[in-house]
Amino acid sequence: MTESFQSYAQWLLPAVAYLIPVPVLLPAVAAALILLSGRKLALQRTIAFLTLLTLAFVAASLLIVTTTYGIQTLQLGGWDAPIGITLVADRLSAIMLLVSAIVLFAVMWFGIAQGLRDGNEDDPVAVFLPTYMLLTMGVNLAFLAGDLFNLYVGFEIFLVASYVLLTLGATASRVRAGIGYVMVSMASSMIFLIALALIYASVGTVNMAHAGMRMEELPEGTRAAIFATLLVAFGIKAAAFPLDAWLPDSYPSAASLVTAVFAGLLTKVGVYAIIRMRSVVFTDGSLDTMLMWVALATMIMGIMGALAQNQIKRLLSFTLVSHIGYMLFGIALGSVAGWGGAIFYAVHHILIQTTLFLVVSLIERHSGSSQLRRLGSMIYTAPVIAILFFIPAMNMGGIPPFSGFLGKVLLIEAGAMEGTWLAWTLIVGTVVTSLLTLYTMILVFSKGFLRDRADAPEGHLAVDRPASLSGKHSEVTVEERDHAGRIPTGMLLSTILLIATSLSLTVFAGPFAEMTDQAASSIKDTTIYREAVLRPGFEEPTRTLDRTTMPVEGSDAADANRESSPSGVTTVPVPRPAPNDAAAKE
Repeated sequence: MTESFQSYAQWLLPAVAYLIPVPVLLPAVAAALILLSGRKLALQRTIAFLTLLTLAFVAASLLIVTTTYGIQTLQLGGWDAPIGITLVADRLSAIMLLVSAIVLFAVMWFGIAQGLRDGNEDDPVAVFLPTYMLLTMGVNLAFLAGDLFNLYVGFEIFLVASYVLLTLGATASRVRAGIGYVMVSMASSMIFLIALALIYASVGTVNMAHAGMRMEELPEGTRAAIFATLLVAFGIKAAAFPLDAWLPDSYPSAASLVTAVFAGLLTKVGVYAIIRMRSVVFTDGSLDTMLMWVALATMIMGIMGALAQNQIKRLLSFTLVSHIGYMLFGIALGSVAGWGGAIFYAVHHILIQTTLFLVVSLIERHSGSSQLRRLGSMIYTAPVIAILFFIPAMNMGGIPPFSGFLGKVLLIEAGAMEGTWLAWTLIVGTVVTSLLTLYTMILVFSKGFLRDRADAPEGHLAVDRPASLSGKHSEVTVEERDHAGRIPTGMLLSTILLIATSLSLTVFAGPFAEMTDQAASSIKDTTIYREAVLRPGFEEPTRTLDRTTMPVEGSDAADANRESSPSGVTTVPVPRPAPNDAAAKE
């Protein structure tokens, strides 16, 4: 299998320059085609479906190439970094591209299957599909951006798309939640823009690799102030405490499949940005201690909020906030083991959180509510849904041998290797939060599935029809409700796809943990990233369209392929991580 991947990577390497921009360009083209197709819903769905399927294939190909040959960079327009636009595909960005493509594809499949069954004319499908493509474009641009300005552009693209998706149907609750979400997002973007101005004023560049080199020349206090400004901007997007209050009020109001994408993916883009800033630009770790305290507060405050909830979507929104703390813990450790654990846990959480929100949509479809006060008896009336909820719920709760347990173990081991009293405090917080998460999942399963619905305080109430994009419904008694009928096969299969993908992290935990450690190792060694992005003589950049005549920085096993590499591509090898970070430090 390894030889097959290496052969494929060697075959694909000459064309990698054409693959790197595809995750950004293809969704934009798809959005335009969907808009031009008018009201031909079948054609629109086909375009969206094939686009996301293609993106998953491209992301998997980029992961294979970066795993085999190291970091791949593309200088757009032939302009050298740091003045040109650089797209960077390394193991970290390729991993995030792949898992986001899987999630976006599964949620789109879920929505298409629901629309085909219900055929609701009120659903704003003509708005949803192109906006969903633009959301995909923005997320992918954020993962591939090699400079801070295009990272900002990526954020703005998916945030604008999220404003539309959050308020689909224009119901009172969604508009109210959307106003708050827009205000918070605008504040975050303004802070990000201020941080960009500070960086450019301080170092004269926004290219991440170049800015990282020049940051080392600034006073420590100046670096810390600029990084703190960025952490506020990204902390809002990642919903880190105390900047998380907006999330539980906004996400539950959206359509369930929209909430699934937001909760599973958008907050992790903020986490990704923090990892990238800490590893490439602000490498001194001056704010790691503060970030550890933020991680601890995020874990505890998030799970405390979840314990007080009666609505499942709101409860899951608080657990989402809580588990962001795990990733911040790994980032704050500043070690290869900590960053590898954070990347592993981020991938796990994207899959699990998205799956749980899709299952909540199935619960709403079957029982007419996602409020625990109205649910019960589903273990008998909907055993398939019970299984689909139980597996990811136990996974998020950290039950062995699921990936949630393994991700927490990786973070605990990294904290133990750090060995400080603060790291051990975070380890205790990790264990306590995991146990409380498991308690909340058991509570939901007990009330929603095991209890008799007749014993629920409001078990006689439900909404009049299955949940839809429009969000328009009214409350009726269970007897008056129009039964949703059989759940469409596509809705079940898309949910099962995510569950199977999350379970594959358990089955292949060893190879995947090694991959995340190698991704962490490549970003930990700043020379690897800088050599891939910045060529010799980068202080006097030029424009050369024929890159095959230019020397390529770094050395790897692809020497024979460089002569035929298309313009603007460089490859730099990624070393395997040291077996023990503590030993390496000594």
